[in-house]
Amino acid sequence: MLTATLGPAERASALARMAEQELDVLVVGGGVVGSGTALDAVTRGLATGLVEARDWASGTSSRSSKLIHGGLRYLEMLDFALVREALKERGLLIQRLAPHLVKPVPFLYPLQHRGWERFYAGAGVTLYDTMALSSGHSRGLPHHRHLSRKGALRVAPCLRKDSLVGALQYYDAQMDDARYTMTLVKTAVGYGALAANRARVIGFLREGERVVGARVEDVEGGGVYEVRARQIVNATGVWTDDTQALIGERGQFHVRASKGIHLVVPKDRIHSSTGLILRTEKSVLFVIPWGRHWIVGTTDTDWSLDKAHPAASSADIDYLLEHVNSVLAVPLTRDDVEGVYAGLRPLLAGESEATSKLSREHTVAHPVPGLVVVAGGKYTTYRVMAKDAVDAAVHGLDRRVAQCCTEEVPLAGAEGYHALWNARARMAESTGVHVARIEHLLNRYGSLTEEVLQLIKDDPSLGSPLANADDYLRAEVVYAASHEGARHLDDVLTRRTRISIETFDRGTLSARETAELMAPVLGWDKEQVEKEVEHYQKRVEAERESQRQPDDQTADAARLGAPDIVPL
Repeated sequence: MLTATLGPAERASALARMAEQELDVLVVGGGVVGSGTALDAVTRGLATGLVEARDWASGTSSRSSKLIHGGLRYLEMLDFALVREALKERGLLIQRLAPHLVKPVPFLYPLQHRGWERFYAGAGVTLYDTMALSSGHSRGLPHHRHLSRKGALRVAPCLRKDSLVGALQYYDAQMDDARYTMTLVKTAVGYGALAANRARVIGFLREGERVVGARVEDVEGGGVYEVRARQIVNATGVWTDDTQALIGERGQFHVRASKGIHLVVPKDRIHSSTGLILRTEKSVLFVIPWGRHWIVGTTDTDWSLDKAHPAASSADIDYLLEHVNSVLAVPLTRDDVEGVYAGLRPLLAGESEATSKLSREHTVAHPVPGLVVVAGGKYTTYRVMAKDAVDAAVHGLDRRVAQCCTEEVPLAGAEGYHALWNARARMAESTGVHVARIEHLLNRYGSLTEEVLQLIKDDPSLGSPLANADDYLRAEVVYAASHEGARHLDDVLTRRTRISIETFDRGTLSARETAELMAPVLGWDKEQVEKEVEHYQKRVEAERESQRQPDDQTADAARLGAPDIVPL
């Protein structure tokens, strides 16, 4: 596979080429499902295009709990098929498809009742591990263990002694969801897919009843392209109904948005060597290790307001703090919160008995000839959703097409990752980059780390960390703009890196340095640099203001006070 570059020239070329030929499949939506669908289609030998209205993973796929998990709580709902499927996918991602991006993470489940709860919860976790083992992909994750209260407090001293009588510890996995999705796009392009972000579908082309293409607006450069395709896949998540409305057809199901918010706090605020999973009256609450931070989440509430920028209210933040503080010896306060982010889950809401109970499962429909819709599901099972969507599209193609092979297709950066990890000390010595930095790069780029290091070799100043976000090197900003499709400051600070949620200033102190590094790559003049910085600062202030509001309505109104960036 050729290493793909998602730079400005490649984006412009992809849009032009999509308009010059008839594609087999055009995928609308650049979240994890849409990106996975593009990879599935192109690796079957299909001429494939992928368009996204904003940035890759700018919706739900950058705002999740960042977990790759089997869904332990779905066992309680007796949804064994979903758990088995997710555990298989978890194993594939850790072992074969993306070992550089997906990592094991431990969780402690505090027990609050003697006797029956240990038996009940222990039986569930034992079944979880057993199902993972039976999938043939459990290698790399330790099995669960039972702990006494003393043992639990040894690994999680942060817990109040009266909050547990013992505990269970088990393992799942985690990833950077936005980086994972972008890497899917890079992989698909490496196999020949044409991909363009900031390219919005504004209408569909019809011949009689059949959908034969889409009208795609270049949000950055202006102009509208007519992209013809034998099959179109609508993979727009919480925007599914809006996209369907462009063809004037009533869907077979609706997608309902459920808001989940997360808090990010520094590592030293919670003294623990393991993540936590806590029961709430509605669901579960996770405290997830995240580098030098913790992620605390999530909520689950209906959302019917702005889909592009869901807002976290003061009530949401209080809910999470109240529940996590119920078990912490040293409570968290508002002052401990570095970052807050909110995302929307696309939950299926059926109009008939057949679809009304789909919930977090996914479905695929063919509402009109030439158009496939895929919706619902969860991040972990994106590859299965993509396979089902392409299988449905293939039915509409008048030729024999190969079966899905993505189970055997490692993502960009996976090949050679383990060998480079073993050689990281030697890489540090030869490049002059500290070994801790090399490890950071390998766990973000895998074997593509060598491309980032080449930038540093060509310009040693890029080997320095950002002045106000020293977890990230200056080279990573340049690479994001030149190789990873970042078009705006927000793309880098919010998705290519996580500076927007990992610093108390929410990235405002890094904005100018980052914009000036991006400018030569993207052809920005001083005026555009100022515009990018000003927009980012307004966005952060609008988010802060929304988080002071008491409810969803007022929070949404405050967040909408900062409009989207004006294109070049």
